[in-house]
Amino acid sequence: MVDIVGTCPKDFWSEWIAEGDAAGLPESGEEWGWYTRHSYALLANPGDRFYVVAWGRLRGWAPIVRVNNNGSGGYCVCRKGGAVACTIARPIPGFRGLAKRWWNRDEEIAFPNWKTAGVGERARRALAKQESGAE
Repeated sequence: MVDIVGTCPKDFWSEWIAEGDAAGLPESGEEWGWYTRHSYALLANPGDRFYVVAWGRLRGWAPIVRVNNNGSGGYCVCRKGGAVACTIARPIPGFRGLAKRWWNRDEEIAFPNWKTAGVGERARRALAKQESGAE
């Protein structure tokens, strides 16, 4: 088992959530991909976890359903529904590429306000707009 971690850029936070099947939302049955050129993607297998860091904190994970090698040096880590909002009790600065999970799973705690805790004002406004349907 190799759980992997990626960082969602701050300026893409609300768009990434809107993509679909975020933690706490009904599952659509669609598949979503995290595109990367980092070879750690190849270490992951179906059932492993893909964790997302944003705004300096762990935000949660989704089960990996497969990893595709696109043949041109890139990979797609694929997930469906089943995302879980969680964090750990210490900050995680953003980083490029992927990393292997470095904390113990038993450190993870529920994170009910994962979308907005510590998030910048512009991103909070964009999220509020999405949730109100005012896009």
